[in-house]
Amino acid sequence: MFALFSAGLFAQETAHTEITPRPEIKLSFLDSVKASFVRNHEMACIDSLWMGELANEDLFKDMQYDLKNINPDVDVEYKQLSTELLKSRLAKMDDRSPFNIEYSKGLENIIKSYLKNRPKSYERLMAISEYYFPMFEEYLAKYNVPLELKYLAIVESALNPRAKSPVGATGLWQFMYPTGKQFNLEVNSYVDERCAPLKATEAACQYLLSLYNIFGDWDLVLASYNAGPGNVTKAIRRSGDYKSYWNIRRNLPKETQAYNPAFLATMYIYEHAKEHGLQGKKAPLTYFETDTVMVKRQMSFKQIASLLDVPVKQLQFLNPIYKLDVIPFNAQKPHYLRLPKDKIGLFASNESAIYAYIDHEATKRERPYWIGRPDKDSTAIVRNTTRHKSKYQKKTNVITKTYIVKSGDNLGEIAEKYDVSIADLRKWNHIKGANIRSGQKLKIQKTTVTKERIIAEEQPETAIAAVDTTKQSKGKSVGSSKSANKVDNQPDNAVAAADCDTNASPVKEDKPAVAASAQPRRRDTTYEEARLYVVQKGDSLFSIAKKHPGVTVENLKTWNEIKDESIQPGMKLKIGDN
Repeated sequence: MFALFSAGLFAQETAHTEITPRPEIKLSFLDSVKASFVRNHEMACIDSLWMGELANEDLFKDMQYDLKNINPDVDVEYKQLSTELLKSRLAKMDDRSPFNIEYSKGLENIIKSYLKNRPKSYERLMAISEYYFPMFEEYLAKYNVPLELKYLAIVESALNPRAKSPVGATGLWQFMYPTGKQFNLEVNSYVDERCAPLKATEAACQYLLSLYNIFGDWDLVLASYNAGPGNVTKAIRRSGDYKSYWNIRRNLPKETQAYNPAFLATMYIYEHAKEHGLQGKKAPLTYFETDTVMVKRQMSFKQIASLLDVPVKQLQFLNPIYKLDVIPFNAQKPHYLRLPKDKIGLFASNESAIYAYIDHEATKRERPYWIGRPDKDSTAIVRNTTRHKSKYQKKTNVITKTYIVKSGDNLGEIAEKYDVSIADLRKWNHIKGANIRSGQKLKIQKTTVTKERIIAEEQPETAIAAVDTTKQSKGKSVGSSKSANKVDNQPDNAVAAADCDTNASPVKEDKPAVAASAQPRRRDTTYEEARLYVVQKGDSLFSIAKKHPGVTVENLKTWNEIKDESIQPGMKLKIGDN
């Protein structure tokens, strides 16, 4: 009996401790690809807060504001720097520089203005310059251009590779479109090489050298870089026999009158930063090694970020040349992806798997419905006879969330987590610097845009049929009544295909059959009639072409007789050449 009792207890215990098998979790294609990756030792990526500094916009705006509004002729009170001390320091700088660095009251005023009003900005710029200056110096030395011209990029763009001025000057060196083309910088819908640090720096060296060959004076080279050589030549003529910048300054454009002093003031602040207590703010990673790899498929930053676990913002900084966050593929001209070296190793080790994933993603794209139908020319396509016409209005909603700061958080990580900018976080929460404390509540705003249907009605529409091409050539248009009856019982968006019935009664002459358009009409698009597109706010020819498979920007220009790429909301564009 004891044995039987023990066996019963054991059976109960076994029943209670039986392990239920866990359900099998299916991995996505992306997860399965990444699981197969061969991974090398991974280094730390760029700190998110430091990424915000490298891609700054406020420093560029401040520099542009100073160039337009600072007046060298207005005295600035700054007791920490005496006139005599400044004269002696400028004299020493002049001894070792090809620039004419002479004391003037205007230069003193701008130096004191920067030291008084922009000390924090220059500390940030000094930190960012640790990334760019070695590259600048390499190319300046290659073309035998004074190394001091590295400070020109600070005055031009505040070291922002995607900086764009109101007049269209773009990149670290602020090239205008014609000047960029003159020095072989490609600009198209996908690529803007004015934003490429290496190519733009080499082009800037070539341009500066060509200006020196004209004027033979580096001070006048600076002035002509800003105002153009034509304006400098006119200023020389208006000044009589004078050819020194300081003697022709009053005949130059207003911005150029402050341009050379701003350059020399920046040079002085960098050369004497320690004497004025300025220290470049150091981030966890102030310099990182990068390398490039040639791409063999068109790929987006979003796909690369998913595969390699690299933030999209980091890809944007390392590859500012790509305007749409997409790297195009062109067999005639290769394009390159720049990554931190550890990620380059990961890419190279798993290239086949990466391209397999890119190809898999490409199969998900919607294609024209006729692709893959060998009988497209001999198939009648009949659509339902009812068309729904709706009007929509956009509704903007702003949702405010609250985030409680945790220990170790910083603004950069929080901004990246919620896909907002650091500048917006500061504005919403009235934060001046970058310091936040644990437990602090931060407001985060998200704007969503939705469509609301305000009018919905049904309008009768003539049946659309594509008839057999052999019968069209004979001038006959016939349809199958049997097929049409089937269509009547289909949903609104149903498309039925049937062979043409030669015994059916012909279509009446007053209601001829209309050939089906290549792209079926959809209920929630902006079509007003067959093959017309109404331009919406924010549209571009490129974005419209992407909405219509098989259509290019050049097609749209040809069909609508558009010379440039400017379009306006409300404009009607033909999609097709008929």
